[in-house]
Amino acid sequence: FLYFFASGAQQHQRGLQLAYERANEWLMNLRPGAEQKVVFITARVHPGETPSSFVCQGIIDFLVSQHPIAKVLRDHLVFKIAPMLNPDGVYLGNYRCSLMGFDLNRHWANPSPWAHPTLHGVKQLIVQMYNNPKINLEFYIDIHAHSTMMNGFMYGNIFEDEERFQRQAVFPKLLCQNAEDFSYSSTSFNRDAVKAGTGRRFLGGLLNDTSYCYTLEVSFYSYVVGGTTSAVPYTEEACILLKSNLLLQCT
Repeated sequence: FLYFFASGAQQHQRGLQLAYERANEWLMNLRPGAEQKVVFITARVHPGETPSSFVCQGIIDFLVSQHPIAKVLRDHLVFKIAPMLNPDGVYLGNYRCSLMGFDLNRHWANPSPWAHPTLHGVKQLIVQMYNNPKINLEFYIDIHAHSTMMNGFMYGNIFEDEERFQRQAVFPKLLCQNAEDFSYSSTSFNRDAVKAGTGRRFLGGLLNDTSYCYTLEVSFYSYVVGGTTSAVPYTEEACILLKSNLLLQCT
């Protein structure tokens, strides 16, 4: 129930791999006309943000495990995962840009199939799902790593609709209650014009009010457990642990 398929190719001809995970491939046939609930996850749009890959790897490992919560998630949700949006940048050792010098996370509004092929392919897939009446894209989560702040935290969007804004705040609040390394106080909701071309901002404006779009940030360094002053280093294992807490909230 875990498939990898290519979507687009970089200038160095490295195809973007998408992990498509769903148990019970026959679910649509068992429930004709039933709405499919989708969680779309992307990572590593900024090549130097290595911790985001550890979190994403942990998500995939958990989803294919025999953990009872993983089984529930597989039975009720479809996960589409693009674990590395900027493979050329990673290969070249860039910190933030693609092979051609673009910050891909500023080009979601109008990605070029030539200059930003991975973004173009993923955006097309998301738009196709959005236009499919049998699919409800419930979550879009873009995983990053932060070079100055501590803990895990999120960026979300601000909406004129107060009820929609309050609903969007529920997910990070639940994550804060269940993950010792996640900070709701560091989580912020904004519509800064500088961020208009990011996945979180663009898709938050494109999708309807039943979809929730977030940027998940994890610190390069460490996290501080609430009520203490001791910093706990973010090891590879700690980054991977954050994934299970993230997925538990999807239930």
